[in-house]
Amino acid sequence: MTVLLRTRVTEIGPEVADLAEGGVVILFADGSPPELAEVSVLHKVEEGPSAGAPGVGASIVIGAVSATITAIGATAWDKVQEMGHVVISFNDAANAERPGEICASAVETEKLVAALQQDAVITISA
Repeated sequence: MTVLLRTRVTEIGPEVADLAEGGVVILFADGSPPELAEVSVLHKVEEGPSAGAPGVGASIVIGAVSATITAIGATAWDKVQEMGHVVISFNDAANAERPGEICASAVETEKLVAALQQDAVITISA
């Protein structure tokens, strides 16, 4: 598999667990505005992002949690490249409702919440 993005979690906003329990993870690069940091997983890129966006079937791994991309919004990868921002919805949707969203297969939300820890690695591979 080719790594399209590998990033390390640097900080977890105080509202991240509530969102993750609903199957939503918001990534923002280090240095995001404080009001966005409250709901975001802040991260520092270690590899990538690739020039090309991941396609349906690519994998997302957060710590011990794995999922498969089921849909990607029209501007989602552009936002990853420009500002390290994306909304990942683990909702098994075939179509992204928002242009900046990546949809992925459903996961056990308790495991997702547990995986979202400082220094956890998030990888998107194709």
